[in-house]
Order: sequence, then structure tokens, then C-alpha cells
Amino acid sequence: MLVPMKLVLYDYYRSSASYRVRIALNLKGAAHERMPVNLLEGEQRDEAYLERNPQGFVPMLDADGERITQSLAIIGWLDRLIPEPPLFPVDSGERAHVVALALTIAADIHPLNNLRVLKRLSGLGLDQAARDDWYRHWVREGFDALEALAAARAGRFLFGDSVTVADVCLVPQMFNARRFEVDLSPYPTLVRCDAEAAALAPFVAAHPDRVAPPVATG
Repeated sequence: MLVPMKLVLYDYYRSSASYRVRIALNLKGAAHERMPVNLLEGEQRDEAYLERNPQGFVPMLDADGERITQSLAIIGWLDRLIPEPPLFPVDSGERAHVVALALTIAADIHPLNNLRVLKRLSGLGLDQAARDDWYRHWVREGFDALEALAAARAGRFLFGDSVTVADVCLVPQMFNARRFEVDLSPYPTLVRCDAEAAALAPFVAAHPDRVAPPVATG
């Protein structure tokens, strides 16, 4: 879809917050450019990037010079700019429920397991096994709550039969959970809804494997 401005997404292919925004852009059909920021090499702390985003995080969406940070803020902005398909319900109670599902992931699970936290744990002397155990603990705790919150009102997706911002957050978190070998058998609702959403073309195109940098060959 043509939008009345140039959109440039600063992201890292395996950042789950960036993954959410790529999904949302694809769902909205919003033409955009990607500007990769390599978190492993510390590019998010480069002076040039910090001038654009003082927090030094990804994603950041540049809309003709208006710089929008934080994944849910970007998704909310996109939803206002391009109303179809809507990612938030109109009804106030339903909207609150969907936002609560999204925040269970984006505010409660993800911040405890992002790269800077894992690096800090390394600095405190935790080995890889201990860091992985930390990761799995917080995913399980969050998923326990999310499964209970979502189950009664889930349909094909986490809320009813239309994709919402809750699914946009779920799919990247499930991808990460599988990377860290979290047992997902206690979460049948999450597994089912993830499978439904992840098979849709906008989700497929946003997958880290689809946007990963090419592997150098000798």
C-alpha cells in the first residue's frame, strides 16, 4: 500500500520486537525499507544511531523524519494511519483484553529475556545453562498466564477469528520459545493460534529466516 510518506524500519532480524513490527507492516501492506541494526555487534549504541533513537533500541520507524520507537507504539501508529485490517478491536472492553494479551508478552515476558538482560547475566557470572534456564523460567511463567487469559475468548486466533495485535506479539515469542527449547505442550491454545497466524503470508514474510543477512561462504 502506498502511504503518504517514506517509511524506514530500523531493525534486527532476530529481535522479537522488530519481528512484531515487520508483521504489522506486512499486514497493513505498507511499503517500507529496512535498515538493519546489528545488535550483536553493538550498532544500536553507535553515536549515529543514538542521535536518532537515544534509547538505543530496535525497532525504530522513521516516517519522513518522524521517529517512532517502541514496537507497540509503532503498531498503534500504523493502525491509525492504515485502518484496514484493524489490529485492535473497537469495543473498549475487547480492546482492553487484546492489549492485555499483547502486554503480557511485550511488557512481562520479553523485557526479562532480551539481549541486554542476557548479557548482564553473563557479566554477573552466569553460564550459558543458567542463562537458558532464566529465559525458560520467564517464558513459562508468562505463557501460563497468557494461556489462561486467552483460552476462553480465543477462536482461530488469540481473540476470535481475526488477527489482532495479540497474535502479532505471540508469533515472535513462540519463535523464541522454540529456539530456547521451552516445552509448549502445556499451552494448547497458544500453539494452535500461533500455527494459524504464522501460516499467513504477512507473518511468513516477516520471519527472521526470510530477512536474515546472507551467510558468508568461503
